[in-house]
Amino acid sequence: MEQQIRQILETIGEDPDREGLLETPERVARAYQELCSGYVTDPDEMVQKALFEAEGKEMIVVKDIDFYSLCEHHMLPFFGKASVAYIPNNHIVGLSKIARVVDVFARRLQVQERMTIQIAECLMRNLDALGVAVVLKAQHLCMMMRGIQKQNSLAVTSEMLGAFEKHSKTRAEFLRLMREEV
Repeated sequence: MEQQIRQILETIGEDPDREGLLETPERVARAYQELCSGYVTDPDEMVQKALFEAEGKEMIVVKDIDFYSLCEHHMLPFFGKASVAYIPNNHIVGLSKIARVVDVFARRLQVQERMTIQIAECLMRNLDALGVAVVLKAQHLCMMMRGIQKQNSLAVTSEMLGAFEKHSKTRAEFLRLMREEV
């Protein structure tokens, strides 16, 4: 990867041997390994290792989970906040694992729409939940820095499964809880 980064620098007209760029190929390679680390983690296995017996069937919400990802079209960052809810059936999962599931899918080349679905389906599948809801709100540098250059745009995606899809009252409760300040 370092040699390819060096070639990119040359292609855009830079001198990869100048002082400020000497270590850039190595730094960029390390950065991409970190930014794409979601490919080496199995989110299903991670969730399965953190399941506990559920004692209730009320909604559990973790909101405002920061995430950072790279769009698969331009490999530019998009970033924002995820809100995730589920209604347990037989199991609950450690709250930190919900944030980790978001990170696993964010740390891949992505489109926000697919990432939203992947998070919801992973939790639904592994928790055998009565329902899962996921909402992502993000800013995309591919829209801000290039192309249309809309600085204040925000993309919002949602995926509602099970009770959140079937019952408007359940969906409304989740959306209300997302708006409330803690």
